[in-house]
Amino acid sequence: MNQEETEIAIIFKNDKKSIVDFFLDFSKKYHNFNDKNIILDFSKTKEVLIENILLFLQHSKQHKNNGMSFVIVVNGIDIDNVPDEIITVPTLIEAKDIVEMENIERDLGF
Repeated sequence: MNQEETEIAIIFKNDKKSIVDFFLDFSKKYHNFNDKNIILDFSKTKEVLIENILLFLQHSKQHKNNGMSFVIVVNGIDIDNVPDEIITVPTLIEAKDIVEMENIERDLGF
């Protein structure tokens, strides 16, 4: 798992592990990042299933309860089948845009 810290979020990229292995590694480190916006980038990971994305449901809910953004970049899934508690987008640019919009909403008190 590679991580990059930007001004708006920490971006975690899958380094060719299975999503389950990535999830296990991420879960061990998650408590270190619960006060930062998080983007999980699976854009280069092949054959990501909705079941894989659902592994992150609890982290997404907890992060939103902490007032932070949690966005997953993934291609090739039907977003209509993803629960509303998980934000998924097809590109990293869109993920960054979502985080910036949510930051503005939080600043405005929405």
